[in-house]
Amino acid sequence: MVIMSVDFGLARTGIAICDKSEFLASPVTVINEKYVPVLVQKVAALAADNKAELIVVGLPVNMDGSEGESAQNARRFADDLQKASGIEVDMMDERCTTMEAHQFLNATNTRGKKRKAVVDAVSAVIILENYLSKRKNAAKN
Repeated sequence: MVIMSVDFGLARTGIAICDKSEFLASPVTVINEKYVPVLVQKVAALAADNKAELIVVGLPVNMDGSEGESAQNARRFADDLQKASGIEVDMMDERCTTMEAHQFLNATNTRGKKRKAVVDAVSAVIILENYLSKRKNAAKN
């Protein structure tokens, strides 16, 4: 199944996608859009262009497991995206994904403007990889 992931942000939103075999997650783009209705349309169009069968939106849960304003914004975005795209949308805990993305970019010596341009797409890849691992583990049980 082709699954697209979204690292939703108020300024930049990262997009990643996996192949049909759900083996390889790859970054697609970062969308620089602050107006959520336009962002929803852009993400829905990307999902259609990439023939996504499922969309996963990162859920920014607090470290204690509670949900704050960012999580509520992500849930609203996910609801709007599902309505606009007609594609099922699932949520995935994204705790520590930005930190993992920065660690990866440190390891690859990606700095400055280039780092800022790709960190959200790398975060989307990590969200998708975590989601794919969760699916594989659920299938085994």
